[in-house]
Amino acid sequence: MSTKNRNILALIPARGGSKGISRKNVRAIAGRPLIAYSISHALESKLIGRVIVSTDDEEIAAASRAAGAELPFMRPAEFAQDLSPDLDVFRHALQWLKEYENYTPELVVHLRPTGPVRRVELIDEAIERMIANPAADALRAISVPALTPYKMWRIENGLLKPLLNVPGIKEPFSMPRQMLPEVYWQNGYVDIVRGRTVLEKNSMTGDTILPFLVTDRIFELDYEESIPEVEQVLQALARGENLSFTQKSRHAV
Repeated sequence: MSTKNRNILALIPARGGSKGISRKNVRAIAGRPLIAYSISHALESKLIGRVIVSTDDEEIAAASRAAGAELPFMRPAEFAQDLSPDLDVFRHALQWLKEYENYTPELVVHLRPTGPVRRVELIDEAIERMIANPAADALRAISVPALTPYKMWRIENGLLKPLLNVPGIKEPFSMPRQMLPEVYWQNGYVDIVRGRTVLEKNSMTGDTILPFLVTDRIFELDYEESIPEVEQVLQALARGENLSFTQKSRHAV
């Protein structure tokens, strides 16, 4: 499949409030509003047929329209709080589109504005993985983490307790990493969910979740101190420099 498909929707959530970086979604990063990068990724996709931004903020809405996204609705404030889960945002968007446009996309591609450094070909590869697996409810991008949670702890009544146990392995926190189960970190590079998974299963993942291993370095813009490095990378890419962000992985999925 190599043509844009209206049944594949990119939904970019971008609320007005933000803690780590004030007004981050419209903050100028390497000369463009942060939100514009994720919109461009979606528009440049060979497969994504619609690009919608869900926001409660008029300034973000204006910047998103200028970047080429649709904004058929404004997100209600109740779904734009600090602790509002993704499910509320996606369910509101899909219910609105179903009610007012009689439109329910088959696939919804979740692109977070905080990831301005992406390869569009990886987004399309993830979409193709979902198309090839019709029984899958969702797909999550994952990476091999730098640290294993089997060596992590919690404090209970003033004492250390291991966060996780491994059947058959005593004191996994003292074992070499190679002896511990392989684990993955969901990195937010790209996630995909079927429209029916949100509307019928009331879930962002459903029961059958495909893994999509990303070996590229993940650039996440959540804090002020991350801005200079991300800007350098984006400026280098804009100059046409062929940068390699691939990290070696010990295994593949």
